[in-house]
Order: sequence, then C-alpha cells, then structure tokens
Amino acid sequence: MNGTGSESPASSPMKPLIEIKGVRHAYRTPAGPLPVLDGLELSVPEGEFCAVVGPSGCGKSTLTRLVAGLMKPDAGEVWLSGERVTSPRKTVGMAFQNPVLLEWRTILDNVILPLEIVAPRMPRRDRVARAEELLAMVGLDGFEDKRPSELSGGMRQRASLCRSIVHKPSVLILDEPFGALDNFTREDLWQTMRDLRAAEPFTTILITHDLRESVFLGDQVVVLSGRPARTQYVMDVDLPPDRDLDVLFEPKVGDMLHILRDQIKVAQGRASEAAA
Repeated sequence: MNGTGSESPASSPMKPLIEIKGVRHAYRTPAGPLPVLDGLELSVPEGEFCAVVGPSGCGKSTLTRLVAGLMKPDAGEVWLSGERVTSPRKTVGMAFQNPVLLEWRTILDNVILPLEIVAPRMPRRDRVARAEELLAMVGLDGFEDKRPSELSGGMRQRASLCRSIVHKPSVLILDEPFGALDNFTREDLWQTMRDLRAAEPFTTILITHDLRESVFLGDQVVVLSGRPARTQYVMDVDLPPDRDLDVLFEPKVGDMLHILRDQIKVAQGRASEAAA
C-alpha cells in the first residue's frame, strides 16, 4: 500500500536484486546463544532504496553484514544478483556512522582506495578522475589534498560516501552514516545522498533510527520486530524521487511517520515481552 504500508514485504514487478530468505542468526555468548534474527524475509528490487528501522539491538547491523557477505547466517539464505552470498562481495559498497578515513592518506587517496583493491590494473589517472568527479558532486572539489583531520564531520562523511561508491557497486549499504551529525548537517547530507543516487544508480539498504530520514530517502521502509527480528511491517513510500526537504511537512508524510512510530512501539513491546 503506497504511503501507508503493508504487513508483509511488498510485491513488485521489478526483479529483486537482494533476497533474504528465512534467515536466522544467533551470537554465541558465555550465557549461551543470543538469537538476533529469526526467519527474516526481505526483498529489495534492483535500483530501490530500502530503509530499515527497528528497536535498538534488533539485528539491523547484523543484517548488513550478512548482505555484504562478512558473516554467514545460521540458517536461511542471502541472495545478491541471483547468486547466493557465501563470502565478501566486491560489488557491495559500505558506509558507516564513523567515516573511518585513513589519516595518512589525503581525501583523494582515501576515496580511490577501493579502486586500488578491486581494480588494481586501472591506471591511476583514471582512478583520480573518477574520485575527483564524485568529490565535485558532493561539494568537496578543492579539498582533494587535505587530510581527514582538516575536514569537518560532515565533510568527512561526504568523502566516505564517495569512497563507498567509487567502484560503482551494485549494492550500497549504509549503516547509520548520518547518525552522529547535527540536524542541519544530517539534512544536508540527505539531499547529497538523493543527488548521488540520481547520478549513480545503485540498490541501497539504509540502517537508521531516524524515521524522517527513512521516509525522505527510502522507496520502502522496513520495520523489524524486536529481537530476534522478523520483518514486521513494510511501507511503500509514494513520493517523487526528486523530493526536497519541504516534503517532510506535507500531511501525508506526517501520516507515514505516525504509522511508523506506532509500528516501532509494537516492535519495542514485543522485544520487552521476549526479554521478560
């Protein structure tokens, strides 16, 4: 249901690029297994931006590691571009809350780092041209020779976004990349992310605690239940792709946010019951 959501993953005529089928995962602890994901189902069509929200500790970051192939589920399957994920994938780009830029490298050399790994035979001039193109797109032209410590937090995160897509990944995973920033910088980066996506199409999974962020950036918003997480609710976001921040003040967006808040409350209640 566009703008209001549905209680199961939305069907789409587009071919899924990411498929998560009945995934279960638990962490081993001294007190015994800690279930995190329990039969999780998720389908993300090619080119779609999927925002994932849910209670703290419900397994959102675990989900991203499984999609990236950084860990294997205890049960179930993760598929990417029609292939089962069993190991790290070069076609996945990632950005985190901490930009994790290398201080001994310039901003330009930080951005081209993935190309050095996945395309070692690419001439440096081509790497530089690609990185400079992206840095200009996010307003960092002129800062190529700066070190990370010479940039603000927002500027470092812009460089991190460029690094995550410099090798043109088919899938981009964003694990709360804007969570540590002030509100003004965060909203500015939402617009940067919107513009990057328009210029550099990729399928995206965004992990966030910010419901406004999920609606502004997402084509769909997935609410995970409390731990161990399942797909509790899926909302299709019926907004134009070139949306600006003013859209967040529209009544229908307010309705979406109310529905998502209610779903989060339900998820938190289930998490409390499971912990009792």
